Amino acid sequence: MNYKMIVLDMDDTLLKDDHTISERNKKAIKAAQEAGKYVVLASGRPTPAMVQYAKELELDKYNSYIISFNGGQIINMADETCIFEQTLAVEDIHKLYDFSKEHKTAFITYYDGKIIGTQESEYIDVEKNITGMPYVVVNDLKANITKNCVKCLLLEEPNYLKQVETKLKSYRPDLSVSLSKPFFLEVMPQGIDKAATLKRLIDQLGIKQEETIAVGNAENDLTMIEFAGLGVWVKNVTPELKNCANLIVSSNNDDGVAEVIEKHML
Repeated sequence: MNYKMIVLDMDDTLLKDDHTISERNKKAIKAAQEAGKYVVLASGRPTPAMVQYAKELELDKYNSYIISFNGGQIINMADETCIFEQTLAVEDIHKLYDFSKEHKTAFITYYDGKIIGTQESEYIDVEKNITGMPYVVVNDLKANITKNCVKCLLLEEPNYLKQVETKLKSYRPDLSVSLSKPFFLEVMPQGIDKAATLKRLIDQLGIKQEETIAVGNAENDLTMIEFAGLGVWVKNVTPELKNCANLIVSSNNDDGVAEVIEKHML
């Protein structure tokens, strides 16, 4: 198959544990782009926490794209314009916040370039570290969230959060809910996930589904892994998902992304 696009999850897939991109991965990604292939980053991260990496990989030079907020936005890196966005209504954000309080989880959303929440948490600290975005603690979240946001996160200890995930999916089957890390429960608008947004992008570019490769490691990557012509997990995939891809390659710390590109695109 002549694959025309590779779509890469970032954390725990493309990025090593220290949040850097290996030289082998960079070299492979550049070679793919020079060969006329699209390289797309697809992450639960907010847009501001992805642009720097996209530029490091020269996605702007090669007129490529990023899919941010777990599918909530598509950004054209050529000029950094948003060509697609779908948001959660204010009313839904307020209800999700009430749900999080009832179930004793931390809660954050993204508003005017900042992370907004009502408390400190070791898991919020992880998100602050990953994104580099300012975190604003407010006393009254509802009073401070007065317009739509792209997504929300519920954060708590992994075993407990898995139970909360089940309850939230039952409570709001109309929303898109998935884990991006064991302690990050992502909530997006109905019909928004990495696969749905990837389909929007390839339809616009005239690329066929079977001409795509997707690489990931976690539950929020599952839809695009199942959607792509070649779905690939890195070795450090969440264990219960191992059988859901066509292929498993080396881990995020051992150049798994380069392995895929070198074998299937170059």
